[in-house]
Amino acid sequence: MKLFLLTCLAITTIAITSYAQNLTPISVGSSIPMRDVKMKDVSGKEVSLKDAMGKNGLLVMFSCNTCPYVIKNQERTKQICDYAKANGLGVVVINSNEDKRNDDDSYDAMKKYAAEQGYKWSYVVDTDSKLANAFGATKTPETFLFNAEGKLTYHGAIDDNPSEAENVSRQHLKEAINEMNAGKEVSVKESKSVGCTIKRKS
Repeated sequence: MKLFLLTCLAITTIAITSYAQNLTPISVGSSIPMRDVKMKDVSGKEVSLKDAMGKNGLLVMFSCNTCPYVIKNQERTKQICDYAKANGLGVVVINSNEDKRNDDDSYDAMKKYAAEQGYKWSYVVDTDSKLANAFGATKTPETFLFNAEGKLTYHGAIDDNPSEAENVSRQHLKEAINEMNAGKEVSVKESKSVGCTIKRKS
């Protein structure tokens, strides 16, 4: 019986991993997916991506509480989200780790994490990973930048060295915000997101 359960668990894990690997991220120029869907914020309010839009657009980041890459990027996350808000963008950080909802990525754990980090933006629960699936997001952290028309202008990592902040040579997301707000074409539209896989429900 034990062997049977372990086999079932292994098959389920492989199936989920395979599903995530086969997701295709939305392409540059795409509109914001599921923009009207309400999600529970750590403030207790229900928030949609449409609600969160700023005058110059929206930054969406898929993240969580415990991924080592999220932890390595904590300061950079706060800095870029603050920068986005200061430049007329709405900011929503989305937790899609539905398989960890009764554990480290529970709603209460999210509230505690957001308070400890001093989040000044929405941190929301993505029930059943629906938003992650619609975006084609697979990693934490992973970012999507939309302009004032709700069109995707940049997708990928915060910068070019998620592992070592001291060795960053290009801040992809910051440069994309600057170029987008200046009315220029974003020069680097996509980069590879490096991080933990989103833990979709088994």
